[in-house]
Amino acid sequence: MTGPESAMVLAAGLGTRMRPLTETRPKALVEVAGRTLIDRVLDRLVEAGVRKAVVNVHHFADMMEDHLRRRTDLEIVIADERAALLDSGGGIRNALPLLGRDPVFVANIDSLWTGGTTPPLERMKAAWDPARMDMLLLLTPRGQGIGFEGPRGFLMDADGRITHSADDARPAPFANVGFQILKPGILDGEPSGAFSILPVWWRLQETGRLAGVVMDAFWLHVGDPAARDAAEDLLSR
Repeated sequence: MTGPESAMVLAAGLGTRMRPLTETRPKALVEVAGRTLIDRVLDRLVEAGVRKAVVNVHHFADMMEDHLRRRTDLEIVIADERAALLDSGGGIRNALPLLGRDPVFVANIDSLWTGGTTPPLERMKAAWDPARMDMLLLLTPRGQGIGFEGPRGFLMDADGRITHSADDARPAPFANVGFQILKPGILDGEPSGAFSILPVWWRLQETGRLAGVVMDAFWLHVGDPAARDAAEDLLSR
């Protein structure tokens, strides 16, 4: 399947929940089973046909850039956020001149997976339909992974359109894995500076342009040292 050849990798966060591991390195360079988080994510993107990755940096930015220079299997472009963190939406908006206008993958660096019958990014490529969606989120069923936090997540209709759940009393059936395909143009009207991607989700779901695809792999959300240890145990088997 063909799909996006460019990706945005969100790697600028402070990694506060991953302390003390992030006191001497960025979260993206924390290792799980002998390989850094960012290299594991870049490996998946390369397997899916990505040739260019835009990576935002802030925390230990020089260390990040030094590490990324070692990759030779794809072009890596740095989106510099040393001056200020821009959050999820602001980070992508800031990188638009580097990303171009074609649909791109967007990836968090703390989401891994194992097992499954079809590679999750191949499922995304097969489900992506730019005629009826502006953003496609990779989802996992509740209970099929480690690192689920709280009841909020997504509901999905029969056509794959999704709605972000804000009902804290009723856990949503699907969680966001942290990988998306999106059209960069959906952020054209957003202001510069820091902002969350959440309002963009809400705007797109109102017009039925926010979609989801469910993976059958087992999700590993590596958000803190305990989750890192659990992920390392699973990936080392």
